[in-house]
Amino acid sequence: MSKAKFIFRQLFEGESGTYTYLLGCGVTRKAALIDPVLSTVERDVKLIKELSLDLVYGLNTHAHADHITGTCRLKKHFPAMRSILSQHAGGKADLLIQHQDTINIGNVALEVRATPGHTSGCTTYVTHDYRRAFTGDALLIRGCGRTDFQGGSASTLYKSIYQQIFTLPEDYLLFPGHDYHGRTVTTVMEEKRFNPRLTLDEKDFIKLMNNLNLPPPKYIDKAVPANLRCGVYETDEGVQSCACLT
Repeated sequence: MSKAKFIFRQLFEGESGTYTYLLGCGVTRKAALIDPVLSTVERDVKLIKELSLDLVYGLNTHAHADHITGTCRLKKHFPAMRSILSQHAGGKADLLIQHQDTINIGNVALEVRATPGHTSGCTTYVTHDYRRAFTGDALLIRGCGRTDFQGGSASTLYKSIYQQIFTLPEDYLLFPGHDYHGRTVTTVMEEKRFNPRLTLDEKDFIKLMNNLNLPPPKYIDKAVPANLRCGVYETDEGVQSCACLT
């Protein structure tokens, strides 16, 4: 498949350091957003319309604790769009996915890889045709997601990364859910060699992760409940409303 047939944009939300990814099929004009943020929905909608794309999926890599997902508000602009979340996240979505599912965005195929550990429902999306993976908060550039809430487990995260991400070919590009240092992309090879947490053995990794002593995310009390309900329209006396905005 020609690479000209693949549409890709990396977008950034500064307050939470979140990356949103727009993936599109240049033939069918179908598109998806990975990890949209509520506060940047209007920006994303403008870009999608400028590129003459039809947004069919809003994918979340997990139920975020640091921002509210934009999937629900996106439905106001693209009513046929379906939200996607792991069935292990414990939340609602139009499509609940599981390990080794395939999501087709026109002619662009995404493989679903379960990568729990940061949260129980963390998911990595892989496009093999274009040799890249979207790792959410499981694997960051020279780091990884914390493991001290939402069913997190340092041991589980270590295994997820080594079994589901580091088994990809070393030239695959890895796009994280966040970065706080201006970095945009890495590779499997780079992280296997230079990630200071993941070059530890499992025992030392667990010890490190269990002693980070980080403060809770600023918006966790608001973001997690909203994200576990977001993307699904709830009906009250025949009126559709957005669960995360009501």
